Amino acid sequence: MNILFFLKPKSEVAYVYDYGTLRQVLETMEYHKYACIPMLNREGEYVGTITEGDLLWGIKRYADLNIREAENIFISDFPRKMDYAPVSVDSDMEDLIRKSMDQNFVPVVDDQKKFIGIVTRKSIIEYCYEKIKECKEKC
Repeated sequence: MNILFFLKPKSEVAYVYDYGTLRQVLETMEYHKYACIPMLNREGEYVGTITEGDLLWGIKRYADLNIREAENIFISDFPRKMDYAPVSVDSDMEDLIRKSMDQNFVPVVDDQKKFIGIVTRKSIIEYCYEKIKECKEKC
């Protein structure tokens, strides 16, 4: 099955740039209520994910931090514990399922490594659920 059927396109996905500031990232994550968000570079390539935990441990290094100072701290200075592994646009459903076991979403990149969107774990579970129902009906 073509994974593009499950793709939530980049235009509908919240993401941040690796050159953004701490304040920008915090506000984006707060607005969308996300605990993890894709991060892109200037060329639109997927470079990883930033999580609430990454931010928490990064902020810990800054004593007396206030929101104004957060405008001068760049997110690229924050170490990331783990990045969500992307799949290419021509991956199969098995790749998606395998990746979704450890990730809330699976980033999707094209042949030039440009970020084109995500596949959510929810859509993968819905697909699997429908397949199980079909199998039960046939048995």
